[in-house]
Amino acid sequence: MNIKSQHIKRRRKYIFFVKKERRKYGTKINKNSTKQITDTQSILSEIINRFRRTSMVFKLKISNTMVNTLTIVFSLFVFLTSQIAQAKIHRHTFTIKSKTFTRLCDTKNILTVNGEFPGPTLKAHRGDKLIVNVINNANYNMTLHWHGARQVRNPWSDGPEYVTQCPIRPGERYVYRIDLTVEEGTIWWHAHSQWARATVHGAFIVYPKRGSSYPFPKPHREIPLILGEWWKKKNVMDIAGNANRTGGEPAISDAYTINGQPGYLYPCSKPDTFKMKVVRHRRYLLRIINAVMDEELFFAIANHTLTVVAKDGLYLKHFNTSYLMITPGQSMDVLLHANQRSGRYFMAARAYSSAFGAGFDKTTTTAILKYKGHSVTDELNRKTPVLVLPYLPPYNHTEATTRFTNQFRSYRTRTSNRPVNVPVKIDTRLLYAISVNLMNCSDDKPCNGPFGKRFSSSVNNVSFVNPTVDILRAYYRRIGGVFQADFPRKPPTEFNYTGENLPFPTRFGTKVVVLDFNSSVELVLQGTNVLASDNHPIHLHGYSFFVVGSGFGNFDRRKDPLKYNLVDPPEETTVGVPSNGWTAVRFVANNPGVWLLHCHIERHATWGMNAVFIVKDGPTKSSRMLKPPPDLPSC
Repeated sequence: MNIKSQHIKRRRKYIFFVKKERRKYGTKINKNSTKQITDTQSILSEIINRFRRTSMVFKLKISNTMVNTLTIVFSLFVFLTSQIAQAKIHRHTFTIKSKTFTRLCDTKNILTVNGEFPGPTLKAHRGDKLIVNVINNANYNMTLHWHGARQVRNPWSDGPEYVTQCPIRPGERYVYRIDLTVEEGTIWWHAHSQWARATVHGAFIVYPKRGSSYPFPKPHREIPLILGEWWKKKNVMDIAGNANRTGGEPAISDAYTINGQPGYLYPCSKPDTFKMKVVRHRRYLLRIINAVMDEELFFAIANHTLTVVAKDGLYLKHFNTSYLMITPGQSMDVLLHANQRSGRYFMAARAYSSAFGAGFDKTTTTAILKYKGHSVTDELNRKTPVLVLPYLPPYNHTEATTRFTNQFRSYRTRTSNRPVNVPVKIDTRLLYAISVNLMNCSDDKPCNGPFGKRFSSSVNNVSFVNPTVDILRAYYRRIGGVFQADFPRKPPTEFNYTGENLPFPTRFGTKVVVLDFNSSVELVLQGTNVLASDNHPIHLHGYSFFVVGSGFGNFDRRKDPLKYNLVDPPEETTVGVPSNGWTAVRFVANNPGVWLLHCHIERHATWGMNAVFIVKDGPTKSSRMLKPPPDLPSC
């Protein structure tokens, strides 16, 4: 055998050896992802030693420099392989279509995703990516929003109609891309076009990274509980238009629902009441979402204590409570210990409404918690139920709401002194007064609002109007005349925001606030008593924020900051601003793009309680907004 043949033979043996080792250790890393970082070093050392021995056996003339180079290359290979193995891409198809459903003794068509109400539950791990192909087979324009997902550098997939995209028209499609970064827990998705989210919504569960675990005892099972709303006769898609034409309040719902079912207390609803089966002494993770359009809700389970562990896809310091107060847009992770005597127990939800004189749905939705070994059928057929409703605070019990929300604190590990991202030095201060207003009618006929006027709402006396071209596209492509960058950073006129007999006027506008990249922002949300005070759930797209302070009355810029919590403030994406009170939040503007801030009470958003931030690009490629996708819907 000549020298050339020997060299080829040795080279083949060497290649075979390397492939064998890669397969061997690659499999080991993937199966033991929890130890991948610590194991990689020992694995590499073993491979290097074997490689050196192999080179000696086969008399390969390979220098130490080359060995070291191969070591570095292989280290990168192992690292990248492990990262790719951990992050997965999930592909889904969402078809928007109409389907017939029967509730409250009546049958009607509603908008759905894939014919389901509530819609499909999305599941992924932190660090994963989702690609959702949305096909609009309905007769209405449509957009979808991934509520609680940051959409880092990618406002093109955020969803609010005419803010970050024009709607998907009937017969068209659009692909949304969601990268999960810091989210972990329960978030949700919903339509962000007109009032479609009343039926077009679903849970979005983000599990810890593969190989990681919950910061609480692992539950035996998880159960999504989506709190919704139902109108018996009315087409939800007509409600907003009818209210805008008359100037009055939108139609009030006929029922609340739990997982799409009104429950035991409504007509024609007993047999389909949602039932949750549990085994005694086991723990369950309830993933609770308020998808209701217009009301905050109290929720409780008879004779059971609830342990709140997370909110808006962010962990909280655990606390026990007998009830929840959850606003539209919020999601909560709650542990339930099935530690009561075997039997059947009602879970129930009804409104918390603090606006004096405002109409609201006063009904109560129920579901049944059933311990294994007991039948619900006999009890449902009885004329007088044995089941007892849980205690729920009165409709207007603001004290109960405050007592519940005051328990929110960020979850901290033993080694951390302060959540890393709480801004301490602030360079941008904003004060937003949020109001329900009245405006004159546009014709000679009186409107259906108070004093013959029409309802409106505003932020800093600007009632937001959707443009005909989305703001993001106009900003990116520098299209003039779509928006103005002069949104007031504080109320144009200071007044006693929570006083009596306040003026009603506001003005229409499509205005934005422009923030420098990486600026540290403090935003004080000031409730007002202009027409009627209310608890406003304010949601910020593209960000989470730290709720550093809250109180009643007018915000005092000298005294109130002295009482801020900068140690363990809760991190949230949707916060309730108390009735006739204020809430202060802080965040770092490090996500470039166009982002909507709005009240998640749908009538208030419809009337104009919206504002928009434009966050400038950063100095590097990784801090700049992504380019628009090729299938972006046209305007």
